[in-house]
Amino acid sequence: MMRISVLITALFLALPRPAPAQDEAIESLRQTGKAFSAVARKVAPSVAFIQVEGPDEAQTDAQGAWPFQDDLFRRFFGDDFPGLSRRPPRKPKRSVGQGSGFVFAQKGDAAYVLTNHHVVENAERIRVRFQDGRVLDARLKGADAKSDVAVLELQGPSPPPLRWGDSERLEVGEWVVALGNPFGLSHTLTTGVVSAKGRSSLGINDYEDFIQTDAAINPGNSGGPLLNLDGEVVGMNTAIFSRSGGYMGVGFAIPSNLARTIAEQLLANGRVVRGYIGLAVQPLTADIAEAMKLKDTRGVLVNQVNEDSPAEEAGLKAGDVLVSLDGNPLDDGGQYRNRAALARPGSKVVLGLLRNGKRLDLPVLVGTLDEDGPELVTRLLGVVLRGLEPSEAQRLGVGRGLLVTAVEAGALGERAGLVPGSVLLEANRQPLSTPRDLARILNDAEGAVVLRIADNGRSRYVTLRWR
Repeated sequence: MMRISVLITALFLALPRPAPAQDEAIESLRQTGKAFSAVARKVAPSVAFIQVEGPDEAQTDAQGAWPFQDDLFRRFFGDDFPGLSRRPPRKPKRSVGQGSGFVFAQKGDAAYVLTNHHVVENAERIRVRFQDGRVLDARLKGADAKSDVAVLELQGPSPPPLRWGDSERLEVGEWVVALGNPFGLSHTLTTGVVSAKGRSSLGINDYEDFIQTDAAINPGNSGGPLLNLDGEVVGMNTAIFSRSGGYMGVGFAIPSNLARTIAEQLLANGRVVRGYIGLAVQPLTADIAEAMKLKDTRGVLVNQVNEDSPAEEAGLKAGDVLVSLDGNPLDDGGQYRNRAALARPGSKVVLGLLRNGKRLDLPVLVGTLDEDGPELVTRLLGVVLRGLEPSEAQRLGVGRGLLVTAVEAGALGERAGLVPGSVLLEANRQPLSTPRDLARILNDAEGAVVLRIADNGRSRYVTLRWR
């Protein structure tokens, strides 16, 4: 009897049983999926599909045409060549674009949608379609090309605004959800994680502090929200890195704190007014940190303090190492420029710095950035310039020009080969005497400028592109 009981027990123990660990893993995945579904249900009604009509453009449809251009045949055979088409001139057709956006504010009967500037640039008609099928005409309330943010105004009933999240609290590895209209496929949800934060110097926007994510972002996603698992907007999807034109696992979103600040200014004033401190900075390398007897490379090195600037009045000096702005750590030059620009003119900020090994906190009264002045050159090209003194011009054998006094590592100027001591003679074949001359040309340029440079006793031309 004892043997039979032992045998039955052994057979019972040998039967296949569900593994508790496997069950827990499946349940965890199930709950994760439900979390994504909950985000979609909560936010999808407020996500917009934006359709844009632009100016007429030449129609390129060549249906029924010869494999060679008619003009080429006319050039050799004249108008009487057999078979040469007598088609009337092609009619221009409307340019059509699309993107994404989301409701972020309401005032009275008006609702406001946030999207990218590049989605609605040069638009003559903008229509916004929501998940429930309603289609509303939109008016451009304001746009800021330098940060690639635009605000649209809608009249009539619209979905509720989405809630803002704090992008500063977002951590690498955290789950995020992207919602938008890739390739016109309305209200598509993709998921991923935060791959990195603080991406700058990518050449996408003038002001960059991107969140990098591996959530699938494709053409048409631009302007759509990047959300945390609470359904809060932590970013606005803006760009991708791609060699194919489609998703390759690297997407970029404007942080919600930056997008929200710009959006609120556009909503209130229709334009953006940026703060000005008057510093140029460069990375703090290991060699420089060692020479300055610093413990690490945290912070950015001040290489220029502009004359009559708020920074000069506050007592900052070249050689100071900035480690914080209003208590927030500074890790690179792009981060400093963004935070300085977002500071409200007339307000006070506190710059934390290291000078001769000692920690100092200096209050600075923020000025107003002259977007078309010399600061544009420093921000866009990453160089600090001043006009040549007569003795310098004579020594260099030039009549006029701009002397490069500092170059930010990794910036556009350095990539073009500019170094301290280089002299800029011309921009787009126009002579340069003051930094404002170059700023005016850059402001009028469409994403590229040709510079004539003198260095090492020779002159050369280089092309700088930033869009």
